[in-house]
Amino acid sequence: MKQLISFSFSLVLLFLHCTQTLSQPPNAAPAKAPAAATAPPPAATSAQASPPVMVPVQVSKGPVNVIKILQKAGHFAFFTRLIKSTQEDIQLFSQLNDSRDGVTIFAPTDGAFSAIIKSGVLNSLTDHQKIELVQFHIIPRILTTANFQTVSNPITTLAGSGNRFALNVITTENLVNVTTGLTNTSISAIVYTDSQLAIYQVDKVLLPLDIFAPKPPAPAPAPPKPKKDDGAESPMVPEDTSGSVICMVHNTLLMFGVGLVAAALPL
Repeated sequence: MKQLISFSFSLVLLFLHCTQTLSQPPNAAPAKAPAAATAPPPAATSAQASPPVMVPVQVSKGPVNVIKILQKAGHFAFFTRLIKSTQEDIQLFSQLNDSRDGVTIFAPTDGAFSAIIKSGVLNSLTDHQKIELVQFHIIPRILTTANFQTVSNPITTLAGSGNRFALNVITTENLVNVTTGLTNTSISAIVYTDSQLAIYQVDKVLLPLDIFAPKPPAPAPAPPKPKKDDGAESPMVPEDTSGSVICMVHNTLLMFGVGLVAAALPL
């Protein structure tokens, strides 16, 4: 009986010990240190210019066609329309497929043309001036981005050369700057390039001085010199006969007076 009581008492102590153990909260896991925030990449500043990007254009097989390339690239609708209306696409096709010199084109975007279209400048040009405007964007030889670093300025375009059609290219570390005297822009993308053709996107229309700069007024014509004709007769000056007339009147009156005196005397 004593053994049973002792065994029961042991079970009670064991039960109380287990209850206290279970009632204690488990040790809290050590808190993890917050992860260090990664520093964001430095924002690009205006001084860090981006090089021209490449526009992916897939050209179909066959002769190189500038119009199709620009249409597939997109956002060159105005420039494409101007090339076709001036029939410069025919000359481009001949230059690319019949010559080994190649062609370089500065293609203004639709946004570049919108400014001169809204202002009415483009519509005010003559047909000949529109042809010159398109030709001013075309160089009759291939120029890669590496060639721009060594090319001689001013560059000759299809429109001509000289101060009135001056086109200058200046390269920096990442930029190719294009200036005309009226326009200052840079190449923003490479639309297409191969061994014969290079098309570069520009965000402004290149305005040549010969078309858009005010021309100096023409000098006034010199007055005509008087012509000397030796055979011409000199004008006749009327002879002054007033003295003869007075003398004749005086003699007439004198004779009339003598006649009256003679008639009054008696015979």
